[in-house]
Amino acid sequence: MSKILRTNPGPILSTAVEYHGFVFTAGLVARNLELDMEGQTRDVLDQIDTLLEQHGTDNTRLLQAQIWVKDIKDREVLNTLWKAWLPENLAPARACVQAVLADPRVLVEIMLITTK
Repeated sequence: MSKILRTNPGPILSTAVEYHGFVFTAGLVARNLELDMEGQTRDVLDQIDTLLEQHGTDNTRLLQAQIWVKDIKDREVLNTLWKAWLPENLAPARACVQAVLADPRVLVEIMLITTK
């Protein structure tokens, strides 16, 4: 049976779960919710880089991304940063939707599936 590795397990979620060569992240939000969309997106992408590195992978191995934004009009800012962060021609399958997020100060939340 393959081992399941949980990163920062808590009572309701783990930051990431690694199983059978795949890494599944929780929805990640900015640590400082006073930042604007650009600042929050940069912070989330930085957190993703760190988390993937902890699991021995990186953004060249992304399979799927689910992105929630508070206001779909902010998608342009998100996409500009997202495209700059992604390696060329290695974009994952992706959904991006407007949603009511758990904290009204959260402007963006990103959840990924990647492989090692």
